Amino acid sequence: MSLVIVGTVAFDAIETPFGKTDKIVGGAATFAGLAASYLYPNVKLVSVIGEDFGEENLSIMTSKGIDVEGVEIIPGGKSFFWSGKYHNDMNSRDTLITELNVLADFDPKVPSSYQDCEYLLLGNLTPSVQLATLERLENKPKLVVLDTMNFWMDVAMDGLKEVLQKVDVLTINDAEARQLAGEYSLVKAADKILQMGPKYLIIKKGEHGALLFGEGQVFSAPALPLADVFDPTGAGDSFAGGFIGYLAKLQSVNFTNMKNAIIFGSALASFCVEKFGTERLQNLTKQEISDRIQQFVQLSKFEISE
Repeated sequence: MSLVIVGTVAFDAIETPFGKTDKIVGGAATFAGLAASYLYPNVKLVSVIGEDFGEENLSIMTSKGIDVEGVEIIPGGKSFFWSGKYHNDMNSRDTLITELNVLADFDPKVPSSYQDCEYLLLGNLTPSVQLATLERLENKPKLVVLDTMNFWMDVAMDGLKEVLQKVDVLTINDAEARQLAGEYSLVKAADKILQMGPKYLIIKKGEHGALLFGEGQVFSAPALPLADVFDPTGAGDSFAGGFIGYLAKLQSVNFTNMKNAIIFGSALASFCVEKFGTERLQNLTKQEISDRIQQFVQLSKFEISE
């Protein structure tokens, strides 16, 4: 049984108050796949890259045991490229360059070896690509997690609403939740979004943690205070990968397990931002992850005596 992640495998160029990089490996599927690989051994990617990406860069994933059979390589093509500059608060950024390249005509290929998919993460892509992936799986996965963004709400709302009816978990940030629901209160927004199809909703709040809604319950997860945030680019994707990777490891989906999965996702995201690009996620140890989880536990652990 496998965990399949659909998303971008790309190049990024990042500038933050801590420095800047030339072209480095990035992409939603890359971050999510690396994060998930620490928790679940059978991770498979669906994406598209150009010939310029190279085996050396693909080895960042294959060295972690990630299956890249579903990553289509376009001969003579150029990979998706994004360049951005973060402001001093690290919560806002300016996009400097976006080159879709081979991503412009992305038609997801789902190899026969991926038909054992039990857990599916649909990364932030056009809803039509997300729907096409679902349609090309012979059996509905045990859990489908969807990530999206405000851009698709602006230009492809009908398609987004269609795919929302087919997923189990939606993960978006607080501004996107308000836009999607047309409600400022996150509690009211969550109620409206859950009526659109998902059984569970995760609202990411950056440095203020995350909220989980579902089964008539609400869980608030803390964010780990970090002294230095070098590059937040892949944090949300690392969160999603850690989240679904933990659930795939447990092979059980319920609200209690999802609460723990959010902590694991948050832990992986907290590592991601400590270096530029995927650098930190390439070299984690099990002990580092275990220690980081305990830091999250201590953040909100308390006893009340009367």
